[in-house]
Amino acid sequence: MELLLKYLNGLFGVLFLIALALLFSNNRKRVNWIMILKALGLQILFAILINKGEDLGKLFAPLGWFKKGIEGIGYGVVMLLHYSEEGAKFVFGSLAVSNAPTGFLFAFQVLPAVIFFAALMSILYYLGIMQRVVQAMAWVFSKILGTSGAESLSCSGSVFVGQSEAPLLIRPFIPKLTKSELLTIMVGGMATIAGSVMAAYIQFLGSAYAKAMNLPLETANVKFATYLLGASIMAVPAGLMFSKILYPETEEPVTKDTVKIEIERHGANVIEAAAVGVNDGIKIAVAIAGMLIAFLALIAMLNSILWNVGNFTGLNAITQSYFHKPLSFELLIGLVLQFVGMAIGIPWQDALNFGSLYGTKVVLNEFVAYSNLMNLISNKIILNDKTILMATYALCGFANFSSIAIQMGCIGQLAPERRSEIAKFGLKAVLGGSLATLLTATVVGMLF
Repeated sequence: MELLLKYLNGLFGVLFLIALALLFSNNRKRVNWIMILKALGLQILFAILINKGEDLGKLFAPLGWFKKGIEGIGYGVVMLLHYSEEGAKFVFGSLAVSNAPTGFLFAFQVLPAVIFFAALMSILYYLGIMQRVVQAMAWVFSKILGTSGAESLSCSGSVFVGQSEAPLLIRPFIPKLTKSELLTIMVGGMATIAGSVMAAYIQFLGSAYAKAMNLPLETANVKFATYLLGASIMAVPAGLMFSKILYPETEEPVTKDTVKIEIERHGANVIEAAAVGVNDGIKIAVAIAGMLIAFLALIAMLNSILWNVGNFTGLNAITQSYFHKPLSFELLIGLVLQFVGMAIGIPWQDALNFGSLYGTKVVLNEFVAYSNLMNLISNKIILNDKTILMATYALCGFANFSSIAIQMGCIGQLAPERRSEIAKFGLKAVLGGSLATLLTATVVGMLF
């Protein structure tokens, strides 16, 4: 009975998210429901292979290979984190060691990994390896879902390089994209995260989970590497699905049956490519550090104001009585979005905290949200494995208000004549990216 209720809750969550997308669709009559069902089926298939691969492998060995492959890649990512630590130790000494007595130090243990991963991705792109991986993914989605080559390539590329660089893969086609394709590449960028920052999230969550559960750090890191890789893969069909509900295709895409990639190499050789990647990584690391300093300080200031208001009006006593928390930004946004959490299957005792995390992600960014999740796990406020799994998936995307400006700058630079359309689609893209990550969380929550 409990299992049935869990599946019914998950089904309700899926229907709830699709209904939200339909509510904001510009043309409900033209929604291609066969494509939507195929995209949903792909997500469920990926979720089953990732979460139930061992059981399936006992029935038919090849079905278990997918999970083993994801776990193998996850282990590889964790090994790369060790290599980045070696470089950081030379510069920062014992401060860069993840299990040092000094504890978790963000600047010395996380930011070096971002720089290293950016350099590695730049090398892989120079060698043409990532282009082939992206092209293979795009071909699968294009053939199964019927999406155009351009939008499939951009959305697949977002898994590895993020929303700023993925459109470069389809640079010549951007001026010719249909309106539906344009929204799709925007949603795809917001539904995924870049490979370089994924390393930071693995360290965030792995260190907190290892401490809270008394596990080896490597075990916890592999666990979250697998979660984040699974979320990234599932986000592609989810993003394609919701973009086609929000703005169904009514035109004829130029790349309808073509998956052609633009191979753009940065640098004259591998060493220069690595140097370019390092420079990009430094910019990303500085931007991350700056955002965290500014946003966390602003939230602290806002919470101080709200605490004083709550103290003066007596609201703090009320919120402490009901929610065991004083008036704060996290509480206010959590009170609104906790119902979304409950709708998609988050255990009720964690729904308020989930709503706070998700609201923080949309209003500010996922980095602040993941740092808050890290603190909740470290302080043993959230210990439910299902909540941690679903929150990790739900926060795994760039869908926030500041991303509208980022996409206007990046995509608008490649096609200046379409800047006004990009601005017009901004809020729709945030909605599509948000629904996509919520859907991936809902699907894995059903199978937990």
